[in-house]
Amino acid sequence: MISVHHWDANSKTCNSGHHDRLPETVADIASDDVWWIDLSAPTPEEEDFIFGKFFPVHSLTREDITRQRVTEDHGTHLPKVEEFPDYLFVIVNPLPPGLGKVLKTTPTELPLPDAAEARARRTRRPQLSAVINHRVLVTHHYDPLECVTTATSFLHRHANAAERGPDFLFHHILDAMVDEYSPVVEQIAGRLDSLETKIFRDPSPRLLARLLRIKRIVTGLRKTLILEREVLARLIRGEFALVDEREVVYYRNVYDHLVRYTELIEAAREMVSDLMETHLSAVSTRLNQVMKVLTLISTIGMVCAVIAGIYGMNFEHMPELKWEYGYPMAISMMATASIGVIGLARWKKWI
Repeated sequence: MISVHHWDANSKTCNSGHHDRLPETVADIASDDVWWIDLSAPTPEEEDFIFGKFFPVHSLTREDITRQRVTEDHGTHLPKVEEFPDYLFVIVNPLPPGLGKVLKTTPTELPLPDAAEARARRTRRPQLSAVINHRVLVTHHYDPLECVTTATSFLHRHANAAERGPDFLFHHILDAMVDEYSPVVEQIAGRLDSLETKIFRDPSPRLLARLLRIKRIVTGLRKTLILEREVLARLIRGEFALVDEREVVYYRNVYDHLVRYTELIEAAREMVSDLMETHLSAVSTRLNQVMKVLTLISTIGMVCAVIAGIYGMNFEHMPELKWEYGYPMAISMMATASIGVIGLARWKKWI
């Protein structure tokens, strides 16, 4: 589907509609007008119309834009920014849908992670492609994106924002995209704090599976955030003429938020690694405690077996063979020996 938002400089209004309102080509656009064309889950015909006829782009740009559809097994393209003679091409990876729901799932409800699931998650990573020139912003995505919806709602409330140009509109999309990371980062931090308490109290394979799941999520977010941080860093350096100098300050604000979330994800990654080591240590400590108890039981049983063996030997002359209290005597010796072994272990601080 193609959605069109047009800022008319003559009437000072912003109108929305379908692609039938578009001019024939970018060259036919009035010098002061601003157009935002959003392609959401477009068909190949719609892509041909926009990127082949209305706004022709380089074949490599077209290949990167349609990668998610053409080469689905390879997943989406990683964030990057490239400058061409007549447009700026940007790719970012918004937050995967449903990620917050995965984080809220309790450990007992989670199956053990596997490589197929991790590959599927990498393939499902959304991709937002943007092509920008002085008068037109074209955004392209195959998945419904909350950041695009947020930017569209902002434009409906503040129509005159489109007058600032395509670079200002794209800033709002990036700002909404980056803000989506805030609750997810907080959920990760809260989940790790909860897991830390549970690991010390009751380490289990389910908790380890949960840590592995969070580790994969954190690793994926970290890679995306680092690359997107590099994209924003290039946009705020004044490296590209299509990003106006007065808009750089807004991109810098988005960059600051992105840096903060990247640092929080880095801290979460370190905490996940520490918790995994802590889990292994807790399991090892519990195993040592179990081995101590089993060793103590074995020692007590061995002492009792010695006494029972002596009293059970098949000889004529044995201790208390004809004595009335021989049996209680043997039991008392076993009990005394057992208490002695336990007392020795406590004195040596083995238990």
